[in-house]
Amino acid sequence: MTTAEEAEAFRTLNEEWISHFFTIEESDRKTLNDPFAAIVDRSGDVLIVRDGGEIIGCVALVRSSDDVFELSKMTVLPAVRGRGIGRQLIEAAIARARELGATTLFLGSNTRLANAVHLYEAAGFQHVSSDQIPLPPYARADVFMKMAL
Repeated sequence: MTTAEEAEAFRTLNEEWISHFFTIEESDRKTLNDPFAAIVDRSGDVLIVRDGGEIIGCVALVRSSDDVFELSKMTVLPAVRGRGIGRQLIEAAIARARELGATTLFLGSNTRLANAVHLYEAAGFQHVSSDQIPLPPYARADVFMKMAL
């Protein structure tokens, strides 16, 4: 993510996704209202997927410590879900995390998002208990996963 347009799309896509299934939490607002400060300026990254000029997906890599990152805020525009874009996002995020020096990725998700959980499993994430991930989970999180890189 490098532009204000991309930051706005990151916010819009995530607000749509989160509010569709859950309630937007204060930690979501903080990240989505200023992803440069919350993610990019802290040596993380936000990957953006475009179809032509339209931003259709995104995922964040939030640095937790020198070599541990959270895979966060992954979403795809509803009209293009089911086309493999999420899988491509995860693959790109894993590769980018390695470039950033990550040795571990973790995430929190929800059992209501069975397709997403399956996608994470297929990418190589392993289920763990909440006390095995570095950051406090979101209230909506009831699935916790980790991957060694």
